[in-house]
Amino acid sequence: MKIFTFTTLILTPFILLLTGCQDKKYNQPERPNVIILLADDMGMGDLGCYNPDSKIPTPAMDALANDGMIFTDAHTNSAVCTPTRYGILTGTYAFRTRLKSGVLWGSSQPLIEEGTATVPALLKKYGYKTAGIGKWHLGLGWQSKEPGVMLTDNWAKDNRKIDYSKAILSGPNNVGFDYYFGIPASLDMPPYLYFENQFAQGIPTEITNEGGRTGLTVPGFKAKNVMPDFTRKAVEYIKNQRNGEPFFLYFPWSAPHTPVVPNDEFRGKSKAGKYGDFVVECDNTVEQIVQALKDKGMYENTLIILTSDNGSSPHGFPIEEEIEYNHNTSNGFKGRKSHSYDGGHRVAFLVSWPEHVKSGTTSDEIVCTTDLYATIADLLGHEMTFGEAHDSYSFLPVIKGEEYNSPIREATIHHSLNGDFSIRKGDWKYIDAKGHGGFAQIREEVLQDSIQLYNVASDPAETTNVYLKHPDIVQELKTMLKRYKKQGYSRPK
Repeated sequence: MKIFTFTTLILTPFILLLTGCQDKKYNQPERPNVIILLADDMGMGDLGCYNPDSKIPTPAMDALANDGMIFTDAHTNSAVCTPTRYGILTGTYAFRTRLKSGVLWGSSQPLIEEGTATVPALLKKYGYKTAGIGKWHLGLGWQSKEPGVMLTDNWAKDNRKIDYSKAILSGPNNVGFDYYFGIPASLDMPPYLYFENQFAQGIPTEITNEGGRTGLTVPGFKAKNVMPDFTRKAVEYIKNQRNGEPFFLYFPWSAPHTPVVPNDEFRGKSKAGKYGDFVVECDNTVEQIVQALKDKGMYENTLIILTSDNGSSPHGFPIEEEIEYNHNTSNGFKGRKSHSYDGGHRVAFLVSWPEHVKSGTTSDEIVCTTDLYATIADLLGHEMTFGEAHDSYSFLPVIKGEEYNSPIREATIHHSLNGDFSIRKGDWKYIDAKGHGGFAQIREEVLQDSIQLYNVASDPAETTNVYLKHPDIVQELKTMLKRYKKQGYSRPK
């Protein structure tokens, strides 16, 4: 029989209480800072950590890769800007919205409906401060000069109808961001201005082609200043954070998207022309962000995810220059931005979190940019409901080096500029359309007479269409694509 002394009886409840507290603390999910660095039209082959023959020095991005994990088979859910951004923030394929092809414009109305589950809204629920700095390109609730007149997606007309002195009725602040500073859309889409939270920073009164398309511009707005301004704002935001109070920073760059305007200090720093120099400027942004985190003692416990919204654009880095400089921006994959081929949507994907992600590691797991939501939910210990992130899978076990069932994703849908669908399952990729699905500029041969099936394991450059040889696989993938589209989700419920 166990004998309890008076001391034991007094101390036992305290010990149990203390032990319970320790267990609870031990089992609490991690609360790292979270930063998403989203390049705009940067090719996978631009980074030295992916392409040893790259003509563009990217030491800061390479160092980030060395500190964490490189994904070799990461993809965007679309081959163009707006739909990928929608997928990143909501965990849902953008073709499930009104946007069935193409992108939004600077005068477009919001694509993310209020009440939609988003990454910043989720993090905010768990005590994070949330900020976004950079290119938005998901529509803003601009008000018209004419009462009762609804604005549409007609960029050429509607940016002149906006009353820029009035508050933006719906935007980043309505979908989970405490703070947002950015530009409405791509840097070649008017109106050319900054907005901060609900207000434009200045009234656009000049007509310029500052970004490549002629349109309304705030006096003094210069395209070449945008990346430095964004970088300075992001660094300031990090410097103003307090240790122990987690924050989320969504930092979508405006570069190296057109207009290709590297600042003077970066001119001639690459061997791939102005485009290469612009990527060098982007790399300098990464260097400044990482240094700001280190200066604050936050780097070790910050989860940084660096990727791009699609492949490199043939507008920003024309095929003639790709040949001239002998720089393979798509890293050997077929096609470029806008295309159904992997060059349009296979992207650099780096994950750094020194406290938990083993340095110098590589993963061949197939992941998609829609997976950021589920991964962050997993990080927070949040159980997703049926109404959240319909196309998102968590890759947290991959980056933490834990055991998991591979493959994580059953299959992945991709969407081209023209709205063509493709689906990838394991080694097989089925394109449910003829041709490339995007801009006419493509270096490789494109078959225009049939649907397409490629074995991307044995034929990563998608050179040989084998749909006639594998009708069973074509049917399987075609049926799966149809089911994913019809049922409204692709992740297990």
